[in-house]
Amino acid sequence: MMSPDLLSTLEKLPEPLQKEVLHYAEFLADKYSQDSAKNILPTKRRQAGTMKGMIVMSDDFDAPLEDLKDYM
Repeated sequence: MMSPDLLSTLEKLPEPLQKEVLHYAEFLADKYSQDSAKNILPTKRRQAGTMKGMIVMSDDFDAPLEDLKDYM
């Protein structure tokens, strides 16, 4: 339901400006309906710990590499 103040203000505007206001209101309505549709759809969230045990780090991870001994 439109407020009486809004209607009276719109009536005071020239017709080209009324059309601009109408186009803007339609734009906002379309944008709002798209945003609300996005919020309704469930989003698949990542679950922590799904790769647990799949990555193993060797005990000598920090040890110097054989290939780089000449540079040390």
